Amino acid sequence: MTNYAKLIAVLIAVWFASVFTASTLRLFGRHPGDSPLPLGIAALAPIVLFLLWFALSTGFRQFAMSVDARTLTAMQSWRIVGFVFVVLAVFGLLPGMFAQPAGWGDMFVGATALWAARRLANPGHRNGFIVWQLLGVADLVTAVATGTLAGLLNPHGIPTSAMTVLPLSMIPAFGVPLFLIFHIICIAQARRWPAGQNTALGEPLRSPVA
Repeated sequence: MTNYAKLIAVLIAVWFASVFTASTLRLFGRHPGDSPLPLGIAALAPIVLFLLWFALSTGFRQFAMSVDARTLTAMQSWRIVGFVFVVLAVFGLLPGMFAQPAGWGDMFVGATALWAARRLANPGHRNGFIVWQLLGVADLVTAVATGTLAGLLNPHGIPTSAMTVLPLSMIPAFGVPLFLIFHIICIAQARRWPAGQNTALGEPLRSPVA
């Protein structure tokens, strides 16, 4: 498991550096009318690779299922920075159709992440924990959907091109897939928790693995 932890740390670092470099070179787009395909590939590829690795590798799956669900949930508190979307929409730099639901949704998830990690991340609150994770997934999916549709539904409105350059490009190309992977792992773990058994605060959760 230690080897997997080191490998994952290196992969995440390389992933972050790659997205940052691509953003610096403006490979995700230079103008409002540019294709969203490069950014879409950057966002979807890590999720697809994770799902394939999770499905095909028993060792990696065991490692993923052993990661503390409380820690992964608490990491979602970073999404409180979603208030930036709302601010940019107010100043006309992002379309409200995208920025408002994405911003407020992220703020809700970020503001409740530590509470969910402390109160819901145990078998006794399994259903509530899964619901909270699904709300986080729904927020990410909504953000991607509205960001994609904004330009199609209102081609002459405010573009989402700000999301293709630094620093905002790090959110769809790195933050969104990373947080979605965290949600997937937490849901997979929670589905295997024995119902009705609580663990004390601070006691590591141990999810049974196949």
